[in-house]
Amino acid sequence: MPSLTRREFAATSLAFTAKSYAQILGANDRIHIGAIGCGGQATDHFRDLVKMREPDNIDILAVCDVYDKRAEQGAQLTGGKIVKDYRHLLDAKDIDYVLIATPEHWHCRMTLDAADARKHIYCEKPMTRTVDESKKVVDKVRSTGVKMQVGVQGMSDDSYETAHRYVKEGALGKVVLAQIDYSRNYTGDFWAYPIDPDARPGENLDWKAWLGPAPKRPYDPERYFRWRRYWDYSGGIASDLFVHRATRIIKSLGLTFPAYGAGTGGKFEFTESLAEIPDTLNILLDYSGGPTVQLISSMANARPVDHLLRGHKATLEFTRTGFTIRPEREFAGEAKEVTHEKTGAEALDLHHRNLINAIRKNEPLKCDVMLGYYGVVACAMGNESYRQRKYMKWDAGKERIVPA
Repeated sequence: MPSLTRREFAATSLAFTAKSYAQILGANDRIHIGAIGCGGQATDHFRDLVKMREPDNIDILAVCDVYDKRAEQGAQLTGGKIVKDYRHLLDAKDIDYVLIATPEHWHCRMTLDAADARKHIYCEKPMTRTVDESKKVVDKVRSTGVKMQVGVQGMSDDSYETAHRYVKEGALGKVVLAQIDYSRNYTGDFWAYPIDPDARPGENLDWKAWLGPAPKRPYDPERYFRWRRYWDYSGGIASDLFVHRATRIIKSLGLTFPAYGAGTGGKFEFTESLAEIPDTLNILLDYSGGPTVQLISSMANARPVDHLLRGHKATLEFTRTGFTIRPEREFAGEAKEVTHEKTGAEALDLHHRNLINAIRKNEPLKCDVMLGYYGVVACAMGNESYRQRKYMKWDAGKERIVPA
């Protein structure tokens, strides 16, 4: 697939305006949603979507999950009909868009199927588990013209697009380094989510369907309920946490694909954990011409690190209320101090509303497939480096990560 910038992607998408016209709903048309996945993250979505039902003129018509108990809970919360097989949900003519809130290893296949069914899509982050899968999703969204929102809901906070404006205007000078973190602290073990004793594969849980494209293996409740800890289904810290942070930096600086990357870390504290993924992971990414992006995380120490864009003339610091820009001492007479109070928020309802407005009014998406793709590559490069213990680079011609 040829390399595609976001600007080129936007231009290409316009070619599908006429083709997709029949899919664009008027402001008075009720939008019907189908949900694939009814676990913990999906439940957070459901709570917000139920509140949006009347003010935003939407409704959840169907829910789907391989575990009957979760599907029943989802149906009770939303009022949606239970559909056992997600493909039957996609067959429903009255579904306008689907929420994909499943483990990462299913994101690509479900997204491709949804686009083929001409359903608009809200897919939880990361957009896909692998780089190759992201390329397929970009191609499919381009060819079908559906709207796809990637669930990095922090993009519904205006701080990052506003920061990008200041960066383009030269307020920071040349940005040479960006740093950001996402850490937590656990005791005993990390990401050891509760295992529900009610789950009985073959009775109320379809384990084969859950595995889907992943390697086949006997039922393992550890893997089902704690899938984020296993490489077959997740990229661990990088894809679950860093994707939020890396996307903020990518958006703020207008970055695309990293040129080089290195990932370091290990299972340093929770050495007896069954988790395959590390409890501590740090990634360095070099983008062509700069900057270096530093991603910092541990599940054994929650001390935060300042979220900074370090420019030659000034430093931008992201805060809970927006961001500040403070001149470097050497440029105190030239660079200006700025305080930005954010609008929007890192909120599921705002992110869904943006997709709804994109469907109804062609409003630009806050996290489209190209931004989703850039985030996948950034995180995957760190993981590939960590797992292979090699310095990695981006092969722009073939759009793949290879050893440097």
